Amino acid sequence: MNLHEYQSKQLFARYGIPVPTGFVASTPDEAADAARRLGGAIWVVKAQVHAGGRGKAGGVKLAKSLPDVAAAASGMFGQRLVTKQTGPEGLPIHQVYVESGSKIERELYLSLLLNRDSGRIAFVASAAGGMDIEEVAEKTPEQIIRVEVHPATGLQGSHARTLAYGLGLQGKQVAQFEQVARGLYNLYLECDASLVEVNPLIVNGDGDVVALDGKIGIEDSSLFRQPALAAMRDTSQEDEVERLAAEAYLNYVSLDGDIACMVNGAGLAMATMDLIKLHGGSPANFLDVGGGATRERVTTAFKLILTNPKVKAILVNIFGGIVRCDMIAEGVIGAARDLGLHLPVIVRIEGTNAPLGRKMLSASGLELIAAADLTDAAKKVVAAARK
Repeated sequence: MNLHEYQSKQLFARYGIPVPTGFVASTPDEAADAARRLGGAIWVVKAQVHAGGRGKAGGVKLAKSLPDVAAAASGMFGQRLVTKQTGPEGLPIHQVYVESGSKIERELYLSLLLNRDSGRIAFVASAAGGMDIEEVAEKTPEQIIRVEVHPATGLQGSHARTLAYGLGLQGKQVAQFEQVARGLYNLYLECDASLVEVNPLIVNGDGDVVALDGKIGIEDSSLFRQPALAAMRDTSQEDEVERLAAEAYLNYVSLDGDIACMVNGAGLAMATMDLIKLHGGSPANFLDVGGGATRERVTTAFKLILTNPKVKAILVNIFGGIVRCDMIAEGVIGAARDLGLHLPVIVRIEGTNAPLGRKMLSASGLELIAAADLTDAAKKVVAAARK
């Protein structure tokens, strides 16, 4: 679950990380009022969407008068911001964040995430802040600084100093950076974060270290013990089908193709999509229905698939280890009848009672095509989608 910038900065402030003062607004008048409360002569109006690259896409505007603040906000509300991270459909803008302008002397990058290979939290920093960190890592990897924290010791002063000196910070800035690093580390642990990113972390005109932007991702599986954070969820920023799938405890990711996939097991789902691509098709989704592929779960999965108008054929690929293949076949047949399914469905089932399951599919009288193996299934579903 992702948080908006203004929500991330609320958490930053709670953990002692310095941030500019700002106010969130939902109307142009609220935006102008926010600028009035902040005072000063220049303000920044930022679209609140769950994506980076907002500035390059027109989602960050400077304003030098209250009418300009209102106009900048008005130009954003109701629009869909398209960045490299949103895809061509973009994300809706329902709120803006208004801050006083900051004098920027330097822009730095700082983030925390889990290194799954080592099982340790990793700090990633760069003196090339304000840029796409992926581009920095690709073109100038020597500008990337990495420090990993052993869980037994926690964050040490030496970790923070290594990062601070690597970023070229001096004097009071080293101590300020250590305060930021400790705050981010504690936030990461206590809030069950999966990613905490500050880009840019700036040195302002007074020589102080300040978090000018913020991005936080919370681990979905931990939300049951983070009710306050769960209440911050903005479902308007999420794919509607993916959200409905999550509520039904299904793992679903929308893709751009026209062949829908329904599989049990993430690894098998990835292999299924690979074979579809290998044989000239294009997957419309990743969908893992889990080990208990009951009739109800299969029906829900079909409903999600059918919300995509681009889907021309469906491939069901189930390995019946925990559940019997005849039960899976019964679920597929029942779901197809309940929903009046009109698309060709290729079904590959393997495991316990697989021959009986295939027989049930063939005798159903529905357009359910049994496949002998996964390669056969991929070939058949690609052919069906091309008809």
